[in-house]
Amino acid sequence: MAPTQTSQAKSLIYPFTFGDRTQSDLLGGKGANLAEMVRMGLPVPPGFTITTQACREYLASSQMSVTLLAEVETALAALESSLDKQFGDPENPLLVSVRSGAKFSMPGMMETVLNVGMTPEVAEGLAKTTGNPRFAWDSYRRFVDMFGRIVCDVPPSEFHKVEQRILENNKVSAISELDVDGLKALAEAFIKVIEVVTSKPFPVDPREHLLSSIEAVFRSWNSERARLYRRRERIPSDLGTAVNIQSMVFGNLDDLSGTGVAFTRDPATGEHGSYGDYLERAQGEDVVAGIRNTMSLQEMKEKYPVVSAELERVMNLLETHYRDLCDIEFTVERGKLWILQTRVGKRTAEAAFRIACHMVDEGKISMDEALSRTSGDQLVSLMFPQFDLSGSIKEIARGIPASPGAAVGEAVFDSKRAFDLARSGKKVILVRRETSPDDLVGMVAAEGILTSRGGKTSHAAVVARGMGKTAVCGTESISVDERAHLFTVGGLTVYEGETISIDGSTGAVYAGVVPVIASPVTAYLEGRLAAESKQATPVVKAVDRILQYADQKRTLRVRANADTPEDAVRARILGAEGVGLEGVDKRIDVIATAIRGGITAP
Repeated sequence: MAPTQTSQAKSLIYPFTFGDRTQSDLLGGKGANLAEMVRMGLPVPPGFTITTQACREYLASSQMSVTLLAEVETALAALESSLDKQFGDPENPLLVSVRSGAKFSMPGMMETVLNVGMTPEVAEGLAKTTGNPRFAWDSYRRFVDMFGRIVCDVPPSEFHKVEQRILENNKVSAISELDVDGLKALAEAFIKVIEVVTSKPFPVDPREHLLSSIEAVFRSWNSERARLYRRRERIPSDLGTAVNIQSMVFGNLDDLSGTGVAFTRDPATGEHGSYGDYLERAQGEDVVAGIRNTMSLQEMKEKYPVVSAELERVMNLLETHYRDLCDIEFTVERGKLWILQTRVGKRTAEAAFRIACHMVDEGKISMDEALSRTSGDQLVSLMFPQFDLSGSIKEIARGIPASPGAAVGEAVFDSKRAFDLARSGKKVILVRRETSPDDLVGMVAAEGILTSRGGKTSHAAVVARGMGKTAVCGTESISVDERAHLFTVGGLTVYEGETISIDGSTGAVYAGVVPVIASPVTAYLEGRLAAESKQATPVVKAVDRILQYADQKRTLRVRANADTPEDAVRARILGAEGVGLEGVDKRIDVIATAIRGGITAP
């Protein structure tokens, strides 16, 4: 279709040197934070942001306007000039990433295409200039893979079949073990699959790659999983997403390169200290995809002390600046640190209460802000039961505790089946090697998620924490066979339909049903556990502090809608000041009846 003409009062594209974090309506959350970090002088790879307005216009017309196309060319030329590189030039190529960036964080829900600008000719040039042919062809393979899946809508299962064949032909078990010829063969096989699915020749023009990738990111705003996530998180559907075009830095270049995700505090518990994962010789989504298991930031510090010290400096700056837990994506290229994005990190309910109190003590926020950063829904989630480990139980594996909670259900190995079983009333645990955004429907339906790969910053962990779901990740001792619908650990085989229990607080995986007991927060709220006692956990102390302050600040009285003596007494135990909806006489009658029935009201 031919591009449409539109008249624009404002630009549809801004460089990262424009704006700040307050402009997320226009630049999206990622673009606004990139602009903020540039203002702070942090090492951010240069680039530009296509605004949410451009996305809304595209979604309304299903095509890119003449104005937008012209602005893309102008912005790309400015980026080429600033870096002294040329897009698509085999001798001195500029490569870029194309990333989504909505106003509100939607981790893993929309799309990213890396290494845009790669062609076989560029790969040959990179092989010569870097002296690393494997890096060059691995980057080309990654581009073809992402372009095929995201732009051309090739089902991932089709690429998986090709991967398996190429790996078997080369007698290796992972893509990371392929040599240059193997990587070339894999990219060529991917291209053949793309041409079969699309019934078109694979495009060879880098500019066509760029524009098609931008359109794919725009379209991903209305993907099924993005719509599902927005409904669950109550995000308006008419916002659209910005698109960030950022010059590439390469974590897969050499042994001094890698990529990682870092949190300024533990997003699962709220504990102090930097926390995250680093993966050597890796790029882009490798860490969050959970395809390979990672090293911790502490291990990174021991192995790469200089770059680790720089990362810690940046993390401290960002947390102090944002006055909140920060989630940071970074790449190390030949020993130099680059910050790709930051955002206020998603956290569990426990972490929300504890971090809020810690930041008050550190003078970063006021108690009013601490109160506004916690919610009733989070408090309710802290009242969920925990496992009772005092009886006879069988622990079969232990992974990384990625999102707290106690979950019991039938092991299920397919997201669609997990959704169908949950809808029929069954409780299920979704078991995968690693999850992807396509698994969202099953993750929402499941009681908990168990993966054999990935860490605390993997897709499964991040999404589970955001949804308040229990998750255990990186359980290396289990071997998941998704086709056969089973996993093995030691000499034990667990088939689909068998019940397992997972503990997101410890990472333990148990065979069968493990009984549960009330949470300490519930015991505190019911008056059975004092916040100042030795038995009170840190989260109980944090909840008590927030609730005590809330009582000081509130102006409304809270009463219950209770129709039975038992309900009235429980409401009073939990803090209700009476039964309110049907008047004082009704309230007195219900409580009097409760007392006459032998139930003691406070």
